[in-house]
Amino acid sequence: MSPDIIMELILQYRYWILIPLSFIEGPAVAFIAGTLASVGIFNMYFLAVLFFVRDVGLDIVYYAIGHYGGRTAFAKRMLAKIGVTEDHLEDVRVLWERRPGWTMFIGKLSYGIASAFIVVAGMVKMPFSLFIKYGILVAVLQYGILLLAGYFLGESFGGSIVQIISNVQYVILFAAIIISGYYIFTWYMRQKLLKADKKIEEKLADKNHPV
Repeated sequence: MSPDIIMELILQYRYWILIPLSFIEGPAVAFIAGTLASVGIFNMYFLAVLFFVRDVGLDIVYYAIGHYGGRTAFAKRMLAKIGVTEDHLEDVRVLWERRPGWTMFIGKLSYGIASAFIVVAGMVKMPFSLFIKYGILVAVLQYGILLLAGYFLGESFGGSIVQIISNVQYVILFAAIIISGYYIFTWYMRQKLLKADKKIEEKLADKNHPV
């Protein structure tokens, strides 16, 4: 969904549309909502709580799917989404155990496969206390930066809704740049994750076919 459409919907429906939009385009909505919070359209504290609860809540749901429904067709589709087979799960478990923070960071910011990655965390039985601790840290970092970036953008227009609306094309341009940068970064994170999976496959192949 493009930033101009998101902006139009938020300005028209405000809180009524904010929550459903946050589940469709969370990062983009967070940035734009942060911009509008600078002029009083939204309460910044409400936004922080909303995106934090949304992000951590979804993590818990996907973790539970992997933990309790790891044998279901849905879980297997999630595995296929990131190129991990059931034979690789033990190696993925080692990855979670050795570098849980970095693994969570890469997985959460890997646009398009984050949900699948969290399902895998549940499937390899990562300790929930450790999972939720790192999930909270990444959620605070991710949405804290997006909300504050949007807020300071709004402030740069003088903190006036009239100024933001009259310069809405610039707001949308900045939003598009920030969001594009975010998605490029998450694409990079996704490639890092896929490379890690490839190393796991090579390691597994070496075990199965020793020289």
